[in-house]
Amino acid sequence: MARVGIYGATGYTGIELLKLLARHPTVEVAFATARSAAGQRLSEVFPIVSDLRLTAAEEVDPASVDVVFTCLPHNTPDLIPIVQRALVTGAKVVDFSDTFRIADPAVYAARRGKPHPAPDLLELAVYGLPELHRERIRQARLVANTGCYPLTAILPLVPLVRAGFLADPTVIVDSKSGVSGAGRSLSLKTHFGETHETFSAYNVGRVHRHLAEMEQETGLHIIFAPHLLPVFRGILSTIYVNLKSEVDDTALAAVYADAYAAEPFVHVLPAGKLPELRHVQHTNYVVIGHQMVEPGRAIVVAVVDNLVKGAAGQAVQNMNLMLGFAETTGLL
Repeated sequence: MARVGIYGATGYTGIELLKLLARHPTVEVAFATARSAAGQRLSEVFPIVSDLRLTAAEEVDPASVDVVFTCLPHNTPDLIPIVQRALVTGAKVVDFSDTFRIADPAVYAARRGKPHPAPDLLELAVYGLPELHRERIRQARLVANTGCYPLTAILPLVPLVRAGFLADPTVIVDSKSGVSGAGRSLSLKTHFGETHETFSAYNVGRVHRHLAEMEQETGLHIIFAPHLLPVFRGILSTIYVNLKSEVDDTALAAVYADAYAAEPFVHVLPAGKLPELRHVQHTNYVVIGHQMVEPGRAIVVAVVDNLVKGAAGQAVQNMNLMLGFAETTGLL
């Protein structure tokens, strides 16, 4: 039985992670931390999840576990010390933030406007997308769980890049996310009254924090337009690509089948069929559909539950690989 600890257990992804781990047959949650709810039992915050007592981060010992999950917001000041302490004690780390996703410290500094806070840790980190980096994840001590938006761009685009199908290295990724993608912290843009019965774009162009990892993993120049949907969970990304003249629906279907037929959590629809959010909500699946719109141009659509495959489910998948368990354990 493996023991795990969770930092930041009462956020949306932390709670989702606890739900998944509760049905994992070979994992025991040894501790769960929360800043504002420390001292309470988890059942007082989320009655159906667990009766585990929540503690402050400084009160737990990562040496008591095999893996820690850091489900903390981006730019949390104590993230680096938590990760350093866990690694020193011998625990493996799956981090949910974007702190370790950008492999090149120069790119990190250029995109974030400041140097990376721990470049020595950056050298250890493996980008946590099993469909691309499975064997490296098996050997990793620190895994940077992939972002939810990037997941819906990287998995549809990488097979096209590897097959040499793209006529243009610039692609448009038009994404829509439920409000849970912004986390539980209060903000004006995610209040019910600000999102109900409306639809808005935000952080378009080159400013979104997830863009760098999309370009890193695909090698493409991406024009990214994220939008906020008036729903709680799910991401749908519509991707517009220019293809070489010989590429048709049959060729697209073949390249996606070759890439993902053996993948347990990627489902590719027949040519002309496009996925919807309801196909993946509350699951660890990515569903991809594609359709030629005219010779040389295609639309690819990918959907994911941002809290499961886009966060907690992906983290469990990575943990399974790191600990030598069957990759699908606790996720089917």
